[in-house]
Amino acid sequence: MQFKLVPEPPEDLDFVATAQRAVPLVPGSEDDCCARLLDRTDLTSRDQARTWLTFLRALGLAEEGASGFTRTRRDPDPEFLAERFREHVFGASTVLATLASAESALSADAVFEAFRDEVPTWEHYKNPNTWEEIWRERVAFVLEWCVLLGLAEKRDDGYAAV
Repeated sequence: MQFKLVPEPPEDLDFVATAQRAVPLVPGSEDDCCARLLDRTDLTSRDQARTWLTFLRALGLAEEGASGFTRTRRDPDPEFLAERFREHVFGASTVLATLASAESALSADAVFEAFRDEVPTWEHYKNPNTWEEIWRERVAFVLEWCVLLGLAEKRDDGYAAV
């Protein structure tokens, strides 16, 4: 399963561990988990908290069961996070393949243009006036996560595969 929601990357991976610890070990509702994320991190909106809860699921650090959301008992080590990110975040593998096939560093806009056809058609209809803006930002976040996870590097002239 792949997840589309990607939060803005934090300054470092310590925030990922902090966010994971905010998810309860005893199942909680989405509202309860979002409230805990807001209380225990510097997130400022429920939408941010919900995005992080979904993203933690993609990274294998939280799961959703019949009784609600729980934290997994898995440490967020960088290798594990990089693998989960590549496999379970929608667009991550495509973005990385785009960087790997480029002869030089690419701007975020160039990566988006290469990715544009991957955006599901229904997203165009869901947000007809803003889908490009939404997905351009999402691709930029994916690129920054790739850098944070050591899957890509940021250069003066753009992003490049590691």
